[in-house]
Amino acid sequence: MKLVVVSAGLTQPSSTRLLADRLAASVAARTDVSTRVVELRELAVDIANHMVTGFPSPALGEALAAVEEADGLIAATPIFTASYSGLFKSFFDLVGFDALTGKPVLLAATGGTARHSLALEHALRPMFAYLHAVVVPTAVYAASADWADGELAGRIDRAAGELSDLMLRTPVPHKEEELVPFGEQLAALRKKP
Repeated sequence: MKLVVVSAGLTQPSSTRLLADRLAASVAARTDVSTRVVELRELAVDIANHMVTGFPSPALGEALAAVEEADGLIAATPIFTASYSGLFKSFFDLVGFDALTGKPVLLAATGGTARHSLALEHALRPMFAYLHAVVVPTAVYAASADWADGELAGRIDRAAGELSDLMLRTPVPHKEEELVPFGEQLAALRKKP
C-alpha cells in the first residue's frame, strides 16, 4: 500500500515535518506501506506557477499523482492566523476534485501555542470533507510545549492506528450521481402535461 505524507512546513528543519514523520513511522509500524513524502516547501514556486498557467511542472505533476494514487494520506501544516498555510491550501486546490473521494486522511498541524489547535476542526476537517476524503477521528496538533510531553506520542499512536485500520479496509466503490443541469430539469417539467 502507498502512504503519502504532505508536509507544508516552511523551515528546514520543520516541526511540521517532524510531526508528519512520526505519524508516518507509527503507521508503518502497523501496516506494510511504502511511504512518499511531498515537501511543499520545495514545490512552492511550481504551485504558484501552476495556479497562474494551468500547467504543472514535472516535479509538481509527480507529487499530485502520488497524492491521487495513495491508499492513505497524512496532511500536515503549520497553523497561521488560526488556519492552514496558504501553501497547503494552494496545493490541495490543485489536486483533482474527485481524487480524494473515499481516501483515508490523517490531519496534523503544528503551532506555537495550544490555542490554535481547533484549526484542525474548523479549517482542515471541513476542507477534506468537501473533497470527500474519509478523515480519521483523531487529528494531531502539536504546540511547541507538546514535544516534551508524553501525551503527544499517545495521540500520534491513536491517529496512526485509525489511519492504518482505514487503509486496510476494502474500499467501498463510490457511485457518482448523474448531474442533470438545472435548465434541462426545467425544460423537462415544461413538457409534462
